[in-house]
Amino acid sequence: MRTCCIHPSILSADFVNLQSELQRIKTADAVHVDVMDNSFVPNLTLGLPVVRRIQMVSPVPLDVHLMIDDADRWAPEYAAAGAASVTFHAEAARAPIRLARELRSGGAGAGMALRPATAVEPYLDMLCELDMLLIMTVEPGFGGQSFLDVTLPKIRRAAEAVRGAGLPVAIQVDGGITEETIVRAAEAGATVFVAGSSVYGVEDPEAAIAGLRRAAG
Repeated sequence: MRTCCIHPSILSADFVNLQSELQRIKTADAVHVDVMDNSFVPNLTLGLPVVRRIQMVSPVPLDVHLMIDDADRWAPEYAAAGAASVTFHAEAARAPIRLARELRSGGAGAGMALRPATAVEPYLDMLCELDMLLIMTVEPGFGGQSFLDVTLPKIRRAAEAVRGAGLPVAIQVDGGITEETIVRAAEAGATVFVAGSSVYGVEDPEAAIAGLRRAAG
């Protein structure tokens, strides 16, 4: 994994032309695929059949972010669909350790996400079960929101815990990532950055990806 990984979010892409939109970000490290069920979050996006099809045509690996209820039931299905990484929300998992192990046994990286107001401390002992910890830097559900600086101390605590344990766990941030905010997130210890409108909202997404990498250092 790169020191700095950029995962553009197709939540900001043109859903009518997803295959061509995926080609526009072929220099990214992965594509971030947001799955929302209009229950865990107040928005509805796409589901398993569409993700299976995206997996077939994407030039980069899939980083699937499940913002859904009953993550224990559905997350392993996305691993079976070929996603490189599947992230479930701690708030939606009944048995997060068991689920993380099931994802890994299914061939996917195991990620766990925390809403902005969810404390990281109760989950630090299970970092060894994860490949990635996602700190949401906006309230999950919609793209185009502003970065919440109040999450920076949590990013720092998570990064310090990972370093202290000597674990190869990536710290991902998602929400409001621009060439300005990525600097603060990287300084706090984030290593994987989800960017939606700052990549897909410009004429040249590949140039935007390169700009984000430079800004993150």
